[in-house]
Amino acid sequence: MVERIQLLAGRLAGAATAASPLSLPGAVPVPEPQQPLLPRKVPGADFDVLRIRSQFPVLNRRLPSGGFPVYLDSGASAQKPRVVIDAQRDVEEQYFANAHRGTYQFGLRIDEAFEGARADVARFIHAPSADSIVFTPGTTIGLNMIAAGWAVPRLRPGDEILTTVMEHHANFVPWQQAAARTGAVLKFLPLTSDGRLDPSQFDTAFTARTRVVAVTAMSNMLGSINPIRELTRRAHAVGACMVVDGAQSVPHLPTDVTADNIDFLVFSGHKVYGPTGVGVLYGRPERLEEMQPVHFGGHMIAQVGLEKSTWSAPPARFEAGTMPIVQVIGLGAAIRWMEATGLDDIHAWEMHLTGMLYERLSQIDGIRIFGPKPEFRGGIISFRIDGVHPEDLATILDHHDVFTRHGHHCTMPLHTSLNVSASTRVSFGAYNTADDVEAFMRALQKAVERLRG
Repeated sequence: MVERIQLLAGRLAGAATAASPLSLPGAVPVPEPQQPLLPRKVPGADFDVLRIRSQFPVLNRRLPSGGFPVYLDSGASAQKPRVVIDAQRDVEEQYFANAHRGTYQFGLRIDEAFEGARADVARFIHAPSADSIVFTPGTTIGLNMIAAGWAVPRLRPGDEILTTVMEHHANFVPWQQAAARTGAVLKFLPLTSDGRLDPSQFDTAFTARTRVVAVTAMSNMLGSINPIRELTRRAHAVGACMVVDGAQSVPHLPTDVTADNIDFLVFSGHKVYGPTGVGVLYGRPERLEEMQPVHFGGHMIAQVGLEKSTWSAPPARFEAGTMPIVQVIGLGAAIRWMEATGLDDIHAWEMHLTGMLYERLSQIDGIRIFGPKPEFRGGIISFRIDGVHPEDLATILDHHDVFTRHGHHCTMPLHTSLNVSASTRVSFGAYNTADDVEAFMRALQKAVERLRG
């Protein structure tokens, strides 16, 4: 807030003098589109993004302005295709029942669909077995379950938890708390000047005291893609457990937990074009056997006595109470949709858009783009423009039907290390088009001219 007031004061003080116009490429006025335009194809790629976009009802409904939404916040939550919406509606209308509770017709059909979704997830991330897949309320709860149920019982004073400053709070605070509870030490892998993990520091970062390595596969602010297989190799070489936050990577990059030899992986349904309220915790079978449950009651119990209870085998051990049944089945539909669409094709298209936007933004005077060049990042670009507060920018973009994220993106330590309080983030999904990039750039030009002048 203080920063915004300072910026506003600066604008008022300079109002008497004409501000320099924003130097943007392609600044010639372009008519505002009134309907989705045909996409520009990636050379040599067969990805019909217009067909993909047509499957998302919310993106094809006119806004009060008469235009269509330019949704550039998939890093927070992706929109849902019709098949996911229909799958959830079908459960509610056709055969809803509580899972793993009844042997009547609805109950059996629910169990089949619920466990079918578990098999879908296992196949999608190349898990060795569907029993390695635990359904959770989301990434944050999954990471807390691992920290409290696996790490805390094993950590001792002086043990080291190795993480990074680029982590989302969900993969930062649980380890901070685990260290505080056990006397372990929180250590950070150094970053390069462009926001990547510095491999020259790996030899000294991993030590005989390293017990847990908790790292995001893709930064939700910098977009940096981290070398998970190499980190896992080094973690196992010193006897440490590898925990991967896949919230940003799983929707955009092929994930193979077996080939990468990951101990734990978590991600959320709402970022993979599925419902909110459901996530996935993958664990190697031996790790799940070692992990203690942190929620008790219902389906996770094998036997209850007056003085002692015993737990079911994984994954049921970690799925206490009534699960988000409709959401789990919707997640299965989302996974099948991604497989049918082709994750490699989605990634290639998003990288095409990322390169296009990165090039356009790089030509703006006074801009600071955070993170590495496009070849080292996923479909996320965060930036800051001199004299423009991200909250003000987001408000004006919204007036032009362009939806972006502003703030610290749940990465306050990272923003502190970058010496900024907030940034603007654009994040792509399978449904975004080159015309979304153009609409964003038009709105950005108008917003910055207004805020600077």
